[in-house]
Amino acid sequence: MAQVYPFRAFRYNPARAPFDRVLTQPYDKISPAMQEKYYAADPHNLIVVEKGRAYPSDTPQNNVYTRAAAAIEDWILSQVVVQDPAPSFYAYTQEYTVPGTEERRTRRGFIGAGKLEEYSAGIVFRHEQTLSGPKADRLELLRHTKMHTGQLFMLYSDAEKRIDAILAEAESAAARATEMRDEYGVTHRLWVIADPERVIAIQKAMENQKLVIADGHHRYETALNYRNERRKDAGKTDTDAAYERVMMTFVNTQCEGLTILPTHRVAANVHDFSWSGARRHLEPWFAAEEFPFSGSGERSEAKKKCLARLTSARAKRAIGVYPTPGGKKRAFYVLTLREGVNLALLLPNVSPLQRELDVVLLHEGILEPALGITPQAVTAEANLTYEREALAALDAVDSGRAQISFLLNPCDVEQVMRIATAGEVMPQKSTDFYPKLLSGITMYRVD
Repeated sequence: MAQVYPFRAFRYNPARAPFDRVLTQPYDKISPAMQEKYYAADPHNLIVVEKGRAYPSDTPQNNVYTRAAAAIEDWILSQVVVQDPAPSFYAYTQEYTVPGTEERRTRRGFIGAGKLEEYSAGIVFRHEQTLSGPKADRLELLRHTKMHTGQLFMLYSDAEKRIDAILAEAESAAARATEMRDEYGVTHRLWVIADPERVIAIQKAMENQKLVIADGHHRYETALNYRNERRKDAGKTDTDAAYERVMMTFVNTQCEGLTILPTHRVAANVHDFSWSGARRHLEPWFAAEEFPFSGSGERSEAKKKCLARLTSARAKRAIGVYPTPGGKKRAFYVLTLREGVNLALLLPNVSPLQRELDVVLLHEGILEPALGITPQAVTAEANLTYEREALAALDAVDSGRAQISFLLNPCDVEQVMRIATAGEVMPQKSTDFYPKLLSGITMYRVD
């Protein structure tokens, strides 16, 4: 049973800190250039906390973590950041254009404090593995600031859309508390829901939900580790303690605005690379549709047809391929599984649920057997890099940075839910939920 609670969020005071100058993307999406841009935007920009600068002169008494904690305290004292008067949920919408299209969508969710659960409890599920490095950094930051500033993106499934209806009512009944457009053209809007009837209705509707982490696995496991530390220090479990919960944004899988983007694979440094040899190996399993070209004008048309075919053949398990030429011949390809192929024979060491994923079909059925790119090589980043934009993946081949690129269709959110709730995890970079949730739009104190 998922336990979700309203909380008194700390939020930026727009009179002192305009939202478009102080809110940031999640820490793991902030490049060095973005970090500098955020630092230049405003002295109160969340970057100081979310991903502060480290200096060679740092000491145990003065470092990125101590400076983050000092900034938070200073902002609260000077009312740059203020705490809401009543425990609340927060309706959160993001209006955006789907990358690569002109389609506008709105994703609706709500922010609350979710009870931290071990994965073994069967309430919260992950769909990715985590790395130790990011968790150690986030834990040290949390120890100092005692504040969650970044959002956990959680999925739940409610076909009746009961909560969505409550959120829509709350949005129409009150003025929005936050509105800003970020650097990706996404408009973020926030409403405070403090009305007791709506709060209780949301809690009731969430009671029987299973929660799947869409984004924020490292932050979730960091919150668990911090909770366990605080329990140990206290010598008991206090279920009402703030550190027993973590700030989450909850989105219904039935939301029309939910978008998952594919992450394409680009391969280089493949020993004895031969596309013709790889095709011969794959022939029994995959049919190859070819889109040849010679000049730049033909290339543009061939690329357009290839991308359209990749999308239209999604149900056939389609994977786009763009290799360096073995001779003068250039072409894009779309591979589709041959009718009647027994995936249990092609992918004998993969679970039935995992066999449904195109990214698993690519890694286990193509990269390793046809190109020799093993899971160990993938983990070591010896051959593969990743691109969100299909054109960037194709350009990597044209520029000589890669020998071959593979284009994927996005996975389905129901696939994510089925695999996660079965206790399995997906390969790295299988999902890219777009857009990202802003850090600092609400903040949760765990002191």
